[in-house]
Amino acid sequence: MITLYTWGTPNGRKISIALEELGLDYDVRPIDITRDAQFTPEFLALNPNHKIPVITDDQGPDGKPVTLAESGAILIYLAEKTGQLLPQDARERYEALQWLMFQMGGVGPMLGQAHHFLRFAPDVIPYAIDRYSKEAQRIYGVLDTRLRGRDWLAGSAYSIADIASYPWIARHEWQGVDLARFPNVARWFNAISDRPAVQRGMEIPR
Repeated sequence: MITLYTWGTPNGRKISIALEELGLDYDVRPIDITRDAQFTPEFLALNPNHKIPVITDDQGPDGKPVTLAESGAILIYLAEKTGQLLPQDARERYEALQWLMFQMGGVGPMLGQAHHFLRFAPDVIPYAIDRYSKEAQRIYGVLDTRLRGRDWLAGSAYSIADIASYPWIARHEWQGVDLARFPNVARWFNAISDRPAVQRGMEIPR
């Protein structure tokens, strides 16, 4: 059995979406980061970086239990465990991993900064707002160019590359981004939003 330690953030929802898409049985342990639950000794024993998500899997490699943190690593693990959501063709596989890394190094960190300074920072800092708002627009532009004439970010099929970026794009309003300016992203976003497994995954934890 897989146990998912998570909260209702884009990084957490990547994993609940993947688990739902893959049809894997899993238990959910909410980690309320608004109450600093990620700093408890019990959670730190799972991830000393005190970040969600984390999974434990009783049937890990070689049938032995495994604990994994970092959402990108978890997505790769789940895809390889099931043989789904990551292309088998070598070229398409590396393409998917490339766009997964773009999410990990660009989409998540930069849009997260936009969230913070536009929505949560206790002080208005014009420089930071301007910097991260512009970077958010640039990232959407990169995604829009990539999605021109193609359904998915990598290869010929929906993959963990799409799952990784989707929950961040779901907060486009928090980032001050009008999806109408990025029609290819909007089309991609709407197609993923229509998937029942995505809808279920976005509601975790309930």
